[in-house]
Amino acid sequence: MTPAIQIQQVHKRFGAVQALSGIDLEVAPGEFFGLLGPNGAGKTTLINILAGLARADSGSVRVMGHDVIADYRESRRALGVVPQELVFDPFFSVRETLRIQSGYFGLTHNDTWIDEVMHHLDLAGKADANMRSLSGGMKRRVLVAQALVHKPPVIVLDEPTAGVDVELRQGLWEFVRGLNRDGHTIVLTTHYLEEAEALCARIAMLKQGRIVALDTTNNLVNRRDGLYLKLRIAGAALPAALAARVRDSHDPVHTLRLRSYAEVEGVLAQVRESGARIEELELLQPDLEDVFVQIMNMEERGERSGGRSVSCVLSTPASPNR
Repeated sequence: MTPAIQIQQVHKRFGAVQALSGIDLEVAPGEFFGLLGPNGAGKTTLINILAGLARADSGSVRVMGHDVIADYRESRRALGVVPQELVFDPFFSVRETLRIQSGYFGLTHNDTWIDEVMHHLDLAGKADANMRSLSGGMKRRVLVAQALVHKPPVIVLDEPTAGVDVELRQGLWEFVRGLNRDGHTIVLTTHYLEEAEALCARIAMLKQGRIVALDTTNNLVNRRDGLYLKLRIAGAALPAALAARVRDSHDPVHTLRLRSYAEVEGVLAQVRESGARIEELELLQPDLEDVFVQIMNMEERGERSGGRSVSCVLSTPASPNR
């Protein structure tokens, strides 16, 4: 099966800055894929190369089997990108903007689909409004609509919900999930890691132009050791026997590591036997944000020590439509 996106040994430098260093990545058709990383990790540079807005110094990039340089017309028809920046033409209405975008791809009778896209993005009431009159959230909705107007099989969302309200966020994700169920490949970059955890079947994490982790979302989350038990106690100190379990401690609140739920009762019994009174407790499960911070910190320690950290890598794409 031809990958939806195929990136092989891509390097890109801007002056003294090595933006991308040997990126190898494949995204399967119909996959909902997350591309995560801190600011400056290379995510937008990679997207710009996919979209033909920048050229790699070396390596190859294909969208639905089409090389982004040698077969740029077909590769761009196959791709819709929602950019991070709010870029718009201030002289046209929403409907005119979408019709013009359709024309770029040779679609002259596309009003039925334009109406459907505007409906799903709650833009129908603003169809005849000038782009200058829209709020920031509404302008971002139009950017999403522009990316979808030519029905591309691959859609890249670069921070699509930055600065938008909760209602739009929920409506957008409902619409995007529907597109994914219909077979569209979705690539998402976001700093809202709870979104990536809920939506993406597989995730790549970038730092300083390198992929430092690539695996299914479930495997990444489960790589964290066990659970954590957060306790607020009074009347006595935390038993010394539990010191090896302490992850964080700011008396009277202590966070302890657990290997499984079966250890909870034993830990609580030790606390009670010490004479301490449990005033509050909470079981904390690992999430994608914990994993992200852990991996980024591991990479930073590896760079400082001159060592090379080991990434969690799964070479086979996950099944689509998670």
